[in-house]
Amino acid sequence: MTRTTPGRRAARTGEGATATVADALGAALADAGVRHTFGVVGVGNVRVVAALTKAGVRYVPARHEAGAATMADAYHRVSGEVGICTVTYGPGLTNTATGLADAVKNRSAVVVVCGDPPGGRQRSIDIDQQAFATSLGAATVRVTSPADAVAAVAVALRTTVAQGRPVVLFVPVDVQAMPAGPPQQAPPAPAPVVTAPGADVGALVALLGTARRPVLLAGLGAWRADARGPIATLAELCGGLLATTLPAKGIFGPTPWSLGVVGSLSSPTAAELIGEADMILAFGASMSEWTLHGNGRGVLDPSATVVQVDLRPEQISPRTDIGIVGDARAVATALCDGLLEAGTPTSGWRRRVADRVAGSNWNRQRYTDRGTADRIDPRTLSSALAELLPEHRTLVTDGGHFIGWPARYWPVADPSGFVFTGMALQSIGLGFAGAVGAALGRSDRVVVLAVGDGGALMGLSELDTLIRTADSALVVVYDDAAYGADVHLHGDSLEVSLGTIFTDTDFGGLARSLGAEAAVVRTVRDLDVVRAWRDRGCAGTLLLDCKIVRDVIGYHMADPGRAAPSPDRPATPTEEGDAHE
Repeated sequence: MTRTTPGRRAARTGEGATATVADALGAALADAGVRHTFGVVGVGNVRVVAALTKAGVRYVPARHEAGAATMADAYHRVSGEVGICTVTYGPGLTNTATGLADAVKNRSAVVVVCGDPPGGRQRSIDIDQQAFATSLGAATVRVTSPADAVAAVAVALRTTVAQGRPVVLFVPVDVQAMPAGPPQQAPPAPAPVVTAPGADVGALVALLGTARRPVLLAGLGAWRADARGPIATLAELCGGLLATTLPAKGIFGPTPWSLGVVGSLSSPTAAELIGEADMILAFGASMSEWTLHGNGRGVLDPSATVVQVDLRPEQISPRTDIGIVGDARAVATALCDGLLEAGTPTSGWRRRVADRVAGSNWNRQRYTDRGTADRIDPRTLSSALAELLPEHRTLVTDGGHFIGWPARYWPVADPSGFVFTGMALQSIGLGFAGAVGAALGRSDRVVVLAVGDGGALMGLSELDTLIRTADSALVVVYDDAAYGADVHLHGDSLEVSLGTIFTDTDFGGLARSLGAEAAVVRTVRDLDVVRAWRDRGCAGTLLLDCKIVRDVIGYHMADPGRAAPSPDRPATPTEEGDAHE
């Protein structure tokens, strides 16, 4: 974060004015480098919002507190800065639940500045706010007096960065209005614990020397540890292939040796190659059923050796054979040094599978287009849009069945250019809010949002916020008039259909009523509106209501207990195919 220049705090409180605790909080956040905050105003935080704006922090008013929390989460994920949101007490805090819980699971540096009931007592209308926040996995810090307010801000910011964990900062309403007293000094930060690679690395060097088909898997932890370079070098030294988890999409850039996203979203060719690996070396990656596409070892060869490197011991999965607690960059660097010192010969696997790796990209996979006169195939839509999207972009996706197509077909520059809202919590409805945070966090990029019709309607209020705040945004609604995931998981029996299939929604009309440009897309020709929008400099928000066919089912919706269909398997009416064009 950048810091403000000395002397600005006095100027922000006003000549001769008595600074309140709220003023001191706003100034402390501004002096820490906070540039944006997101929130919904209520009696518990109205003074805080006023103080923040007076201190020079831009306040972005959301329409719902869950949206405000998600905006702060996405802001952090694309910018690396602490995301700040502010809400009132009671329902203001409870409304943050889904967005805050998702931020917790994303390990995002987010601080929620929340009002607290006056007098330090709990009334009949109040809830136990600390217990609520703790139940979601957030840390809590409480202001108790005018003297400890600034110190509490420092502790909250330090905790969220050090622990990669959202913090809720409680500020009682009556304390906010009190005159700010001489601030207490924040307690000293604990000395950082540096985890050395340890003796396990020596044994792992020897193990790598025996591997003939190694795959090096990078997760978001590898990105945050700045381990991209050492991991790529290690793969070159051992002759291994590269792969990523979905949150780490784009970490290796355009290297020819990457298989892309591993697991549920692997292309059939990539899934085959991953299944042939005799060693998987994962850095900062969650070895979940989504990463491995199933229970147990999923798509992996049962005899493969699985090694997991992670900073947190609790993240080491029982699915792995060897767990190493350590920093991804430090361990990868130590392994490179060990291989060079040992003179380990490079595996010849890359040479043998070069043609297959080159053909593993999703754009190289064939399929039978199932588009109709009034509905477009989502694969055709996604592939065509890949050629039209602005080069400098941040891709944001909501949750839902549709996500497989933008995640496959639309590349990103690096993991900071990709925000999957709701992934960690398996929720929908946070996409519009995530796009707001991403747009403010990286205003030098166009924000591109992919959202299903169900999630779009659930989080529709934040479309207004996106239109109000984003300089440049493209919204792609994958509109099959259904909760597609539930339809495809449970079939279309009468009971399921009543709750999952709906009539068409006029998303274009809704967007235009809020001030955006909009178009309905039924064929590739309808995408000319994107070219026109780009020619005008991508100004403002353009929403595409893409009417997609409902009967194309992505591989990631297949039973996780079995591998994805092979590339030569004929397409069926209910499963995504690769048979012929």
